[in-house]
Amino acid sequence: SSEVLEAIENVVQGVFQSLAQKKAPVLTVANRTDWRNIEFKDSVGLQMIPGCTTKQIRSDCPQSARRFALMLKILSMIYKMVQSNTYATKRDIYYSDTLLFGSQSVVDQIINDISCMLKIPRRSLHVLSTAKGFVAGNLSYTEEDGTKVNCTCSATAVTVPSNVEGIKNLTSHAKFILIVEKDATFQRLLDDDFFSKVSPCIMITGRGIPDLNTRLLVRKLWDSFQIPVFTLMDADPHGVEIMCVYKYGSVSMSFEAHHLTIPSVKWLGLLPSDLKRLNICKDALIPFTKQDENKLASIRKRPYIACQPLWKKELEIMAASKLKAEIQVLTSISSDYLSRVYLPNKLQFGGWL
Repeated sequence: SSEVLEAIENVVQGVFQSLAQKKAPVLTVANRTDWRNIEFKDSVGLQMIPGCTTKQIRSDCPQSARRFALMLKILSMIYKMVQSNTYATKRDIYYSDTLLFGSQSVVDQIINDISCMLKIPRRSLHVLSTAKGFVAGNLSYTEEDGTKVNCTCSATAVTVPSNVEGIKNLTSHAKFILIVEKDATFQRLLDDDFFSKVSPCIMITGRGIPDLNTRLLVRKLWDSFQIPVFTLMDADPHGVEIMCVYKYGSVSMSFEAHHLTIPSVKWLGLLPSDLKRLNICKDALIPFTKQDENKLASIRKRPYIACQPLWKKELEIMAASKLKAEIQVLTSISSDYLSRVYLPNKLQFGGWL
């Protein structure tokens, strides 16, 4: 915490020095969303290059003066929380003054900018995000406040903790981790008691694009147990994108790649090649939209696809057919095909990429 306080004090000192020299204070932040500032490293994923380009948030410029003020406001809130060892969610910060901040996304972006500027992980700033992910299966742990959580015996899923860093005493006999893209599929597998039928496993869903807590938890589980991590996604560009976020990280959070990515993630399904192999009826597939085409074209150009020839082949199949499928398409074969046949066969015979 002393490191965080010192980093904030240095920023404020810089503002005072500028004012003393009768200069307009400026905050310098990295261009987090520029692909030119990102390098791909197989063992880490997408990470920010050391000498990346920056942008200035000036206090004397009409376009950025408001953002400058909001950054100082949030810095002061973080300083107080670290000093008093209290925590707040991003939502708490927004609701502390909705008129001032204007929208939740403004708060979210500024917090990420501050984290990147100070080179301090967001959880060390005492800012938590409301977790939206779920976890179930062969896992138990103790939360920071001493609450014991057992995911094994609950018929319903447990919400991913909002302070993943604080959880301890993780125990599991799981043989693998299964990341499920969507809540509906996750609930279906839960109803079918999948995590105890095949072999003990841990199931996690970020319910679409994963939030930071879900990604932190998957990484923590992988670090703790060193077991295989598989993904179950829709056979569409959006599903592939989500899988890539877990495996290689995202551009906007590349400054935290070392804490978030799981480079060993395997693509278990639904593979575009599975659709032909399982004789899925064409009528059950969905035609691409223009947005799908653009998304797929963008993914195929990314640096990490070049080192994944088998993934590349699957994306070629998808691009050629211009058809996509949700995991639910497997119910056209039989209602429990996913948990009874598809996943057990894939896991037994190594049907992943």
